[in-house]
Amino acid sequence: MLHGTPASEGIGLGRVMIVEEAKLEYNNVTVTDTEAEVERFRNAVKIFCDNTAAQADALKASAGKKEAEILEGHIQMMKDPYMCGEIEKLIDNGQCAEAALEYMCDMFISMFSATDDELTQQRAADVKDLKTSMLSILLGVKEVKLSAAPKGTVVVAKELTPSMTAGINKENIVGIITETGGKTSHSAILARALEIPAVLSVNGAVSKLSAGEYVIVDGSEGVVIDEPDDAVIQEYNTKRINFLKERKELENFRGKATKALSGEEYELFCNIGKPEDAIKAVDADGEGVGLFRTEFLFMDRTALPTEDEQFDAYKKAALTLKGKPVIIRTLDIGGDKEIPYLGLKKEENPFLGFRAIRYCLKNKDLFKTQLRAIVRASAFGDVRIMFPLITAVEELREGKALVEEVKAELREQGVEFNENIPVGIMTETSASVMIADILAKESDFFSIGTNDLTGYTMACDRGNDDVAYLYSPLQPSVLRGIKYIIDCANKNNISVGMCGEAAANPMMVPLLMSFGLTEFSVSAPSVLKVRKTISAWTKAEADKVAEKVLAMTTEKEISDYLKTLL
Repeated sequence: MLHGTPASEGIGLGRVMIVEEAKLEYNNVTVTDTEAEVERFRNAVKIFCDNTAAQADALKASAGKKEAEILEGHIQMMKDPYMCGEIEKLIDNGQCAEAALEYMCDMFISMFSATDDELTQQRAADVKDLKTSMLSILLGVKEVKLSAAPKGTVVVAKELTPSMTAGINKENIVGIITETGGKTSHSAILARALEIPAVLSVNGAVSKLSAGEYVIVDGSEGVVIDEPDDAVIQEYNTKRINFLKERKELENFRGKATKALSGEEYELFCNIGKPEDAIKAVDADGEGVGLFRTEFLFMDRTALPTEDEQFDAYKKAALTLKGKPVIIRTLDIGGDKEIPYLGLKKEENPFLGFRAIRYCLKNKDLFKTQLRAIVRASAFGDVRIMFPLITAVEELREGKALVEEVKAELREQGVEFNENIPVGIMTETSASVMIADILAKESDFFSIGTNDLTGYTMACDRGNDDVAYLYSPLQPSVLRGIKYIIDCANKNNISVGMCGEAAANPMMVPLLMSFGLTEFSVSAPSVLKVRKTISAWTKAEADKVAEKVLAMTTEKEISDYLKTLL
C-alpha cells in the first residue's frame, strides 16, 4: 500500500500505465547567427500557441470552460512581451533558444517555488509545464499523449501537466497517481473537473508500480493499493458505488441556504487567489469570497502592478460576485512568499520577520496604491479590506488611518467608493489571540487563519517532518485560542469567519458551530460538502460535542473522539 495526498475524491480500479518523462537534453553552444535563432524561437512560440489552443479546446469539451482557461493562461504567459523580449535579448547575446528559454523559466519557477503556499507553487508548475512543452518543440521531441489509453487505465507519472491532461478520455482513465502535486495543483483541479480519482505526491510511484499491474486508487483517503486480492477488490467496488451515490446527493444542497438542522444560518464563502477564481466560487455555489489572496497580482510579474491593474482585478471579482461579500487581504509577502523584485533581505527566520502588514506599513507608497485600488473597487460591490498578521493594535490603527487618507484623496478627486467600507483583520498569531478583546473593539470583522495560527501557537513548522506531528488545529491550545477569538468577536457584535483549511474539516464543523463562528470560507470544491455537514447538526448537539472536547487534554484524544462522529 502506498500513501499520498488525496486530491480528487472517488475510487478507481484498473491497470497501470506508466508515463515516462522525455529527455530534453541539448548542447548549450554559443550562437553566431542570432537572427536565425530568434526566428527559430518565434516559430516554436507559434507552434506552442497553436498546439495549446487545440489542447484547450479539447479540455473545454471534456472538463469545461473554466478548466480550459488553465491552458489558455499558458498561451498568455508565453506571449507575454516581457518574457519573449528577455528571451530574445539572451539569444542576441549568443545563447541558444533552449538555454535562453530555460534561464527565464527557471527564474520564475524559483520565485514561485520559494513559497509554502500551494496556490503560488502552482504558478511554478505552470511555468515548468510551459518550459517542457517549448523545449520539446525546439528539440523536436514528441510530447506524451494520453488520448489512446485503453479503458480501465490508471495513469502513473512523476507529474501530470495540464497539457497531458488535455488529451485524457475520462471514459477510459479510472485513476491518476503522481509523485508531485497537492490539492490545489492543476493536476488536482483537472482531475476533479473530470471526476477522476487522484492520489498525488506518492513518493516513488513510478518506480514502485509496474506497467499493467492492477491497482486501486482511493482519492478520498490518499491511498494506492497494489495487486489487491478479491476480497479487497469487492470491498472497494462497494465503496465506489456508495461514493457515487453520496456525490449525487450533494447536488441536493446546491442553491440552498447554509443552515444547521436547528435553523441557525451561516455564511459559506470561498477562498480565491486571482479574479478569475471568483467565477469558480460562484459556480460552486459559494455565498461570497472570504479570502482574496492578492499576492498573485504581485508575484506573476517582474515589477509592481499599477493601481489601475489592481483596481481592474478587484473590480472584476466584485462584479462577478454581484453584490456578495468579497474580502480582500492586503499584500501578505515575506515568510513563505518571496517576490525578488522587491529586494527583501534574507532573514534567518522569515516567519518571525519583516512580512505582511509589517512590510506594508514600512512601504506606505506601495500600500496606499493597493488600498486606493481596493477602495475604488468598493463602488462595484460589497468589498471589504483585511489586514494580515496583526500582532498589535497599533498596526490595525495605522492601517485604518491609511485607509482614511486614501478615502480623503479619492473624495477630493471625485472618485466614487463605499464610505463605510469594512476593515477587518486576520487573526492568525498568538498575539492576536491574547488581545482579541482589544482588537474586536477596533475591527469591523475577524477572519481566523488557522494555518498560521496553528503554526505560531504550536511553535512548529508544518514543513518540518520532525515536528509536523504537532501541527493540528485540534490541539487543545489552538482550539482554546479559536474559541476565545470567536467569543471576543461575538461580544463586540462583529462577524467572525475562518478561512484556514480547518474550516472545511468535518471534524471541526460542530466545534465551530458551537463556538459561534458566523462564516466559513473554504475552497470551491468543498462548498457543498461543508453545507451538508452543517445541515446535519443541531446547535444543541454541537454544544455537547464542544463541551466534551474542551474537557479533553490531548490532540489524539480529541481527534479519536471526533472521528467517531463522522
